[in-house]
Amino acid sequence: MEPLAVKIPEERLKIFFEMEEKYREKDAEYFRTLLKSGDFVIRARATCILAEIGGRDYIHDLAEVLLHDDNPIVRHEAAYSLGQLGYREAIPYLVESVKKDPHPIVRHESAIALGVIGRTDPVPDLIEALKDESPEVVDSAIIALSNIEFCKRLFTQTVDEMAAEFARKTGG
Repeated sequence: MEPLAVKIPEERLKIFFEMEEKYREKDAEYFRTLLKSGDFVIRARATCILAEIGGRDYIHDLAEVLLHDDNPIVRHEAAYSLGQLGYREAIPYLVESVKKDPHPIVRHESAIALGVIGRTDPVPDLIEALKDESPEVVDSAIIALSNIEFCKRLFTQTVDEMAAEFARKTGG
């Protein structure tokens, strides 16, 4: 049986090729403009790429996507990206998402991202998330709390780069 093929609209395909070129140029501002695209697929890809090439300077832009995009998959990607960046500045946005996002996949990913960041600041909010109506969000809060506890113990000892990277990568 042949797998189902998805017909990619020509305009989207054109933008994909342009995105590849702009990625090679590390043109973060280009990807920032794509966060407002009418195409959710473009917004989702732009979110991940902007986090990778723009880093800390674009946390607020990624947070705007997380808190205001109309597509839950795009918001999920923003939560994932903020977690992978690993900066404390993302915590308030992720906490707000865990508490208020209407879609469980976004709350789930926001909780995981908090665990990936590994700071203790969001622990009370993650404990509150253990009461979420979605079992996936509850499980994600458990994973996040476990990783935060692991990071807390890990970082009280001498840590080499590999151990720190392991803690960040295994948080979600």
